[in-house]
Amino acid sequence: MERTKVIIMGAAGRDFHNFNTFFRGNSAYEVVAFTATQIPDIDGRKYPAELAGELYPEGIMIYDESQLPELIRRHNADQVVFSYSDVPHEVVMHKAALVNACGADFLLMGGKRTMLESSKPVIAINAVRTGCGKSQTTRRVVNILREMGLRVVSVRHPMPYGNLAEQAVQRFASLADLKKHRCTIEEMEEYEPHIAMGSVIYSGVDYEAILREAEKEADIILWDGGNNDTSFFKADLIITVVDPHRPGHETSYYPGETNLRMADIVIINKIDTADNEDIESVRENIRRINPKARIVDAASPIFVEDPDSICGKRVLVIEDGPTLTHGEMEYGAGTVAAVKFGAKELVDPRPYTVGTISKTFEKYPDIGILLPAMGYGEQQMKDLEKTVAKTNCDAVIIGTPIDLRRVIRLDKPSVRVSYELQEIGKPDLKMLLESMLPRIGKKA
Repeated sequence: MERTKVIIMGAAGRDFHNFNTFFRGNSAYEVVAFTATQIPDIDGRKYPAELAGELYPEGIMIYDESQLPELIRRHNADQVVFSYSDVPHEVVMHKAALVNACGADFLLMGGKRTMLESSKPVIAINAVRTGCGKSQTTRRVVNILREMGLRVVSVRHPMPYGNLAEQAVQRFASLADLKKHRCTIEEMEEYEPHIAMGSVIYSGVDYEAILREAEKEADIILWDGGNNDTSFFKADLIITVVDPHRPGHETSYYPGETNLRMADIVIINKIDTADNEDIESVRENIRRINPKARIVDAASPIFVEDPDSICGKRVLVIEDGPTLTHGEMEYGAGTVAAVKFGAKELVDPRPYTVGTISKTFEKYPDIGILLPAMGYGEQQMKDLEKTVAKTNCDAVIIGTPIDLRRVIRLDKPSVRVSYELQEIGKPDLKMLLESMLPRIGKKA
């Protein structure tokens, strides 16, 4: 019987997981290629034979997504599986139209075929867009569960930007582990806050193997989502974070709307800095899409090292990279701090950018006058450092989840801004978790 030929569209995350859980070892299908987008320098690599399995002794090539029509024709592909996140519904359908015009089926895979089942209870933290506040929500839930006497292990959505075979299963419990695994800035932004609070977090490529390792040291597993992707694990409780700074996005992005529809608890974050009209618009969408979900109102108050160092200064604001790029946020914690503490001017970095940072602004022209902390590889880190050095400003505001001063050299005065989740009113997360845990704790 002739095998169905498949191309998987991805961004080094969901694509590999869909392959591992459904296509690897499945003799009815032949995955002829992966395509890549969103993340730089992923195309041109191979999904290695060590991870691809015995049906793929040479591994599987990864191409730039722009080559998709040619790949469909070259391989006479039967199906194209869309496998990445944080994409407007309209864009997904444009890609479907392209694939169908080339003669292939366009597929979106659901949880039945891709979610792994754990022997331990699983709580999934998801979002409707990149930059809603998943990470701070995850940390808040970790603290609540630990106060309840539970051993919590978090598993992060994949960030495999290096050697895929070496990154199959990664465990982070100390800063030395970040160095051991040669982490990029993007990876450190996700892992380091867990390490700082004395928590263990796993990530990698092969999530069946990752889950089995995490289960050995946990009473409960916490899925820490990436972008607005759905959980790789079958969750007993789903918490979805929404952002009133982007009202309407909760129902217009893939697969963010899926996360909203699946949620047991929905957190409306950042209500301290959003317009009331936008907050109520988001609240109404939640009630319309998922009337059974419990809603928690929350803020993201900022904490600034030295507010006086901002007042009256011309500042360069550095924000989290993915939040500004495919997350499309127009500002973050650094911008809020600059306005709140009286910066004289936000300096535009665009005249000073170099190399890969210049290319980032070309690809995402709507970033504006903020500097995204791009650091997917060593060259981007060097280019980020050079861009800051060239920028004519009095001070640098660091609005990223990690302290950039630890990984790149800043030749100007700098101040770091951090933020945590703070629930407002009742019900809060602690109350809801205490009431819901008994029904999901049967596996513990």
